[in-house]
Amino acid sequence: MNRNIIITGAAGNLGSAVVDKFKREGFKVIATVAPGKGEELEEANDIYELDVTDEEKVAEFAKEYTVQYGSDLEAVAMLVGGFSMGDLAETSKADVEKMLQLNFFSAYNMAKAFLPVLKKTGKGTFLFVGAKPALHLAEGKSTVAYTLSKSLVVNLSELVAAETEGTEIRSHVFVPSIIDTPPNREAMPDQDSSKWVRPDEIAEAMHYAATNPSLRQTTFKLYGSV
Repeated sequence: MNRNIIITGAAGNLGSAVVDKFKREGFKVIATVAPGKGEELEEANDIYELDVTDEEKVAEFAKEYTVQYGSDLEAVAMLVGGFSMGDLAETSKADVEKMLQLNFFSAYNMAKAFLPVLKKTGKGTFLFVGAKPALHLAEGKSTVAYTLSKSLVVNLSELVAAETEGTEIRSHVFVPSIIDTPPNREAMPDQDSSKWVRPDEIAEAMHYAATNPSLRQTTFKLYGSV
């Protein structure tokens, strides 16, 4: 059986690290990238342009996946996301909706579409990405829309775990603090980035979770030294 993994948001800083790790470990990487941006990934085996916030497009992709690869699917890593600042007074409904689309529905649509695929074999792993404020809400008072959307991702991971109880389908959530990426360094030049969690460290944790069947509904707190 092939060791297939789908990685959304594969061209991002975290995505490229996760693609590289799983490819080096012998997985066949099926990557999705944002439509129309010309994003390329040399490490991925196959690349699809896909708007993961579009429920119908994701459903079509799931059908295409089964045509191309059958039901062999070891893991789905949902890495598409976005960030925004703003306390409650500064956060509009549109701000919340934008974060919900990028952070929550990008994961929800994938989980909904690919859970039936995993159920065909009764095994596989969903890899969700939360955020530290989603577990420590007081820390999210200045990032209200972002925190709310990531809180739903954490809850979604738990719901998937509940629905798949008694099977070998597993659900994990990875909760980083600040990720050490060029955009974050540029946005926060006065911060000590050596204390942040690196993308490759998150990738290592995801690979560990995906390849250890004894782990179920685990929350990986990747807080660096912050």
